Amino acid sequence: MKLEGLDDQELRRAMTASGLSLLGLVRHLTVTEHGWFLSIFGGTPDPYAHLDEQPDAEFRVGDDERTAEVLDLYRQTCARADEVVAGGELDDVVTTPWGAEVNLRAILTHMVQETARHNGHADLMREAIDGVTGS
Repeated sequence: MKLEGLDDQELRRAMTASGLSLLGLVRHLTVTEHGWFLSIFGGTPDPYAHLDEQPDAEFRVGDDERTAEVLDLYRQTCARADEVVAGGELDDVVTTPWGAEVNLRAILTHMVQETARHNGHADLMREAIDGVTGS
């Protein structure tokens, strides 16, 4: 909802000194959803692992990437994550790539916090773009 009514240029507009954009937030949330739910909990390969080699790469969207594709990928990733979560139990434990043991409950809690934090960032960015506030 934070992106509705904005054009491609507005979605890609750098809103912070580090270059963060609304579309970059969507990319980051896609990478994070995939990482926690599909890779760490679900055991599928992580196609974004290479992004760790570049600082803040998961927040960047290339000029050659279509906005609709970035948004669709987020939606698809969330749908796949929902399926993985539905197949698990809250007390199911997995080991992260860095050796920590976490259960699905902790992953869900982390992702609620992660998404809420970035939704707040999106609120501020959207207001700076066109004055729209709220839900």
